[in-house]
Amino acid sequence: MSVFSRFVGWINLNIQQPLEAESQRSENVESNSVSEKDTKTRHVYYDKAEAKKQGKLWNDAPAKVKVTTKKGVCHMHIELTVGLPPEGVYDLFANPNNIPFFRIDNETGRELMVNKSRKILKKDGPRQIARMEKAVAFDFLWWSRAFPFTLIVDENQKDFTAKATYKKEKMMFMKVFKGSWKIEQFYVDSERLCKEIEQKSREEYKRCSNGQGKVASKVTMDQYFQPYSLFNIPPVSWYIRGITIKTTKKLLKLLQNASIMFRDA
Repeated sequence: MSVFSRFVGWINLNIQQPLEAESQRSENVESNSVSEKDTKTRHVYYDKAEAKKQGKLWNDAPAKVKVTTKKGVCHMHIELTVGLPPEGVYDLFANPNNIPFFRIDNETGRELMVNKSRKILKKDGPRQIARMEKAVAFDFLWWSRAFPFTLIVDENQKDFTAKATYKKEKMMFMKVFKGSWKIEQFYVDSERLCKEIEQKSREEYKRCSNGQGKVASKVTMDQYFQPYSLFNIPPVSWYIRGITIKTTKKLLKLLQNASIMFRDA
């Protein structure tokens, strides 16, 4: 089955999924924590049909990437606008259902990033905190490895925000590898359609724009990395820096491609 077919099937499954599924599992939740078996299906607090409609309204712009180095630590600051509402962008960034849209080699089936495990740490209505163990592919000369890292995601479906922090577990060449990202919604046509009317919620924006206003997402990422001393000397450090930046940009491009698939589906 193709990646596109699986992605479309996942979207259709989510749209048809009854909202009562999570409420039945919530009876087993104690002290706002959720066991491993309860992490496969999420209760949804937003209108999925509206999310699909919004996703079809525009195209994504390229990411803005600024790279600086201070005291040997490389900092990537990334600003990205995605033509999907935050609930859709969260599913792309966190990929809680492990959909294979990070595949970079159709012949071998190699994926740039994969999920190893996911566990809900805390759940409070529309807000939940999850820990995800992931691995990212990294090529260094003749080495081709998948390096693990931990992602802690704080998602709130009520105010349509999500933020996350991540750090390396074991990475052969990197002394520092950590970062964060956050997803925020913004009303694209607010000034044009709503003029002086202030919108404090998506429903208010929908009313003042007569349902014509586009909702998109602003993604801000900060990533820090530093090779170990042995590898932090030119020209090796230049090579590692280039590979890391290239891999990050490739991930963002795959995410944007997935968002297009999401909209088309």
